[in-house]
Amino acid sequence: MTTVVESSGLPADAYSAKCPTRQVLDHIAGKWTVLVIDALSQDGTMRYTDLFKRIDGVSQKMLTQTLRSLETDGFLTRTVHPTIPPRVEYQLTALGRSLAEPIAALRTWTELHINEIERARHAAADR
Repeated sequence: MTTVVESSGLPADAYSAKCPTRQVLDHIAGKWTVLVIDALSQDGTMRYTDLFKRIDGVSQKMLTQTLRSLETDGFLTRTVHPTIPPRVEYQLTALGRSLAEPIAALRTWTELHINEIERARHAAADR
């Protein structure tokens, strides 16, 4: 079955530089995107500060940019509660939840094979 990209009427082809699927692949393959989706899939609704604490090493700027782009692409929703100070929460949409399973599988695979990868890296560095 061929998927058609609505705006162009052409088949989706991630290998084509003009296809919007390329942008989505670039976006969802980013390390912060993977970690945000995975954290939200495990913990459900999370506040910004909880995500920031959970994802070690992410800067506030990168977390904000990642959350905004995930919201723009429809992977998560941002809810602002009218309190003082405002409470902002993030949760995955159905689209985001559908992405969570392959991301969790990728994380699990990486965790299972990290020792092999590290050995290969050390061997390459020694050459």
